[in-house]
Amino acid sequence: MMKQYKLLDENGNLYLSSEPGQLGGYRRKKIYGRLDCQSANRAIAKGGYVRHRVFFKEEATAIKAGYRPCAKCMPEKYAEWKVSQG
Repeated sequence: MMKQYKLLDENGNLYLSSEPGQLGGYRRKKIYGRLDCQSANRAIAKGGYVRHRVFFKEEATAIKAGYRPCAKCMPEKYAEWKVSQG
């Protein structure tokens, strides 16, 4: 049996995929970032964050779901997002 991954779609609904997510997210603050994000990994190591962790197939899906880029692991994308917020 093929491994299944739980990903979030553009409407914020979980679905199963045979491909792992390319980005991780934090549901409570609606932030997405790289899977190797040091900030997220520190929070996970301290026992937090995991209950609210979600994954996205690609960046466009995270954006459509209303998530913003992480300021730590995606500073350029975050800066663009910040400017777009006015």
